Amino acid sequence: MRALMKKIVWLAVVVGTLGMASAKTQQPNIVIIFADDMGYTDVGCFGAKKGKTPNLDQLAQQGMKFTNFHVAQAVCSASRAALLTGCYPQRVGIKGALSPASKNGMPAEVTTLAEMLKEQGYATGIVGKWHLGCLPEFLPVNHGFDEWLGLPYSNDYWPVDYDGTPVPGGHRKKKWPPLPFYDGLEQVDTIETLQDQDMLTTRYTERAVDFLRRSKDQPFFLYLAHSMPHVPLGVSDKFRGKSGEGLYGDMMMEFDGSVGEVMKTLREIGADENTLVIFTSDNGPWLNYGNHSGTCDGLREGKGTAFEGGKRVPCIMRWPGTIPEGTVCTKFAATIDLFPTLGKYAGGKLPENRIDGVDISALLEGDLNANPRTEFWYYYGVPLCGVTDGRWKLVFAHGHRSYLGVEPGEDGHPGPYAKGKASKALYDMENDPGEQVDLQGQHPEIVQRLEMMATRARADLGDAKKGMKK
Repeated sequence: MRALMKKIVWLAVVVGTLGMASAKTQQPNIVIIFADDMGYTDVGCFGAKKGKTPNLDQLAQQGMKFTNFHVAQAVCSASRAALLTGCYPQRVGIKGALSPASKNGMPAEVTTLAEMLKEQGYATGIVGKWHLGCLPEFLPVNHGFDEWLGLPYSNDYWPVDYDGTPVPGGHRKKKWPPLPFYDGLEQVDTIETLQDQDMLTTRYTERAVDFLRRSKDQPFFLYLAHSMPHVPLGVSDKFRGKSGEGLYGDMMMEFDGSVGEVMKTLREIGADENTLVIFTSDNGPWLNYGNHSGTCDGLREGKGTAFEGGKRVPCIMRWPGTIPEGTVCTKFAATIDLFPTLGKYAGGKLPENRIDGVDISALLEGDLNANPRTEFWYYYGVPLCGVTDGRWKLVFAHGHRSYLGVEPGEDGHPGPYAKGKASKALYDMENDPGEQVDLQGQHPEIVQRLEMMATRARADLGDAKKGMKK
């Protein structure tokens, strides 16, 4: 009898193990929650001083927090192009922030993450901000997404002043139309007032939840690209005044509440255990907006620069049974790495067009000694601003916008930019993430090695003096 019981227990263990292995090979659902202009220290578990983010903090407790995660460029369109293609944005012809007057957008010949996943049987939905071209041929439903609800570009491209009144004639914003709100290829609404902006997060969340419920019977990819915390800030009545930390704190509470609604829905539809949830931001904070901007305490500069304050962003990933709970990854990784990593898990075929991302699945699965990314190029626009091997960052002389030495604005009004001029410098990012101490003199051999990396970058993607090369 005892021998029989042992055999039964042994068989149960074997079957359980095989069941776990089978789950590992099952296509995961994928949810990417993308913030707009959220600073590195805006989330509680990253050191936030204003706003409350219990849902994001719980996400980190149940998954992995990345403390050295970067975007390809610290500006809207370029960053989003990189996320969705796995490429440095200039490789796919996207730079800066595309305006409502822009005639270009996501190229038809470039495979997007949505297209790759759709080929593997995924339902693909985007909710929120697109910003990769506003002509019909560039909109998301023509680039792999089954459906889309949201804005075609940033929520400040409209003829409205910071106090909500229409701008006068001659104002730089007078050329922009009211914000069009799309469902697929059809404009279904117009965002005309600050009160309309207040409802954006609610509308996005409701559609995201609806998409998840409708897609529960097949693998799904949800790209929830919030307009917040890009200015002008919008907060619904449910959260206004609730944080005790001003409008930005209220907005962070609402953003976090949206994350909570997504996670609640995943549990309700039985998809919680097999969904890879990724949260990050398109770039760092727009610091000259003062109390309406986020923070990146301890990092240099912010949005619109090639320094860490612009390019290093909060990132959390959660996937029960694959990503170990409560782990912290300090290895260098980037949004361009999501494309090949998600492709691996989904069983997708990488595109014929060249990508720059690397597979970081070893990190996600808990091998924190892995080092999949050993090279990264820092661009802002055309000039090569720096390179890194993950620890050492070599910055090249370049002019840049700066937030130092000028007073930021308040209550939705921007302050001025300063003009910064970076000198060539070598920084130890493990010990000096604020990029303050130049160590060129102490490590000439590292400088030489990184110079060779820069030569490869310039030969591939160009520089200010050589133009851009795709």
